[in-house]
Amino acid sequence: MTEYLIGTGGWSYFNVGNKPSLKTYSAIFNFVEVNYTFYEYPPIQTVETWRRSVPSDFTFSVRCHQDLTHRIGLKPVDQAFEVFYKMKTYCDALNSPYLVLETPSKYVIDHESAAQAKDFFSSLNLKDIRLVWEYRAPKTQAVINLMKDFNIVQCVDLSREKPAFNLDVTYSRLFGKGQQNIYQFTDDELTEIDHKAEETKSKIVAMSYHGLRMNTDALRHLQYRKTGNFIPVTSFVGLDSARAVLAEDAKFPSSKQELTAKQGWKVIDSAPDKTVHLSEFLSRIPDKTYSNIDEVIDELRAVL
Repeated sequence: MTEYLIGTGGWSYFNVGNKPSLKTYSAIFNFVEVNYTFYEYPPIQTVETWRRSVPSDFTFSVRCHQDLTHRIGLKPVDQAFEVFYKMKTYCDALNSPYLVLETPSKYVIDHESAAQAKDFFSSLNLKDIRLVWEYRAPKTQAVINLMKDFNIVQCVDLSREKPAFNLDVTYSRLFGKGQQNIYQFTDDELTEIDHKAEETKSKIVAMSYHGLRMNTDALRHLQYRKTGNFIPVTSFVGLDSARAVLAEDAKFPSSKQELTAKQGWKVIDSAPDKTVHLSEFLSRIPDKTYSNIDEVIDELRAVL
């Protein structure tokens, strides 16, 4: 059977009162992608504290520092090896099986850079660490061949695409279909993601949610895996659900266009067993400026 690792990119936004974030997070989720190591080099003592804060069967993945992926590149040079082995130290301390390389869209693998990357990968002493590569430039056969040759896991966003090839591990960083990470997933979208994961027939599927509602998205997907049902996103249904979501942070006066742009990515419970993006409701109201939530709800009541 496939093992599903479901979590988010980091735990700093997982706040439950005054309880320690990582310890509380690990009581719910079985996986987290460490984003901090992409920006900073934490003291090894801090990293060891993270490991001691979670259950023994909890899985970390480590996001490689941007010095390697964005500044140096995948080249067989001393600086690149120095960063890599610093990251490997973190992986070892966390008992992490995955090191995630995210290369920017401007980093294009051509004939020269493919040869450099091949030399770099060939020189690494990975031991028990598996490389995961999120290649953000348009994928070419040269890139796919590199991944296959070195048994590198292709990182994909399963909400947008499928892996170009299947391995024993599928790794997905999930941002959704909005701009950057401004997105929340509906029930149908989470179901589609789950079906794509199943189709890979991988032994392990690791999914790291990164949208603005990543904790909720990951928790709802986890609950679906366990029970076959989704947790509602609000405590209300229909117009009351729309009102509750708008009440979070909608600013007035606001035009229909502004409301759709700033609020439409959010998800509401349109029916007891159905969720939609708020934009589906907002698309039906008149194109005018609204002074308050009541005006929006009144117009929605008239057209729905």
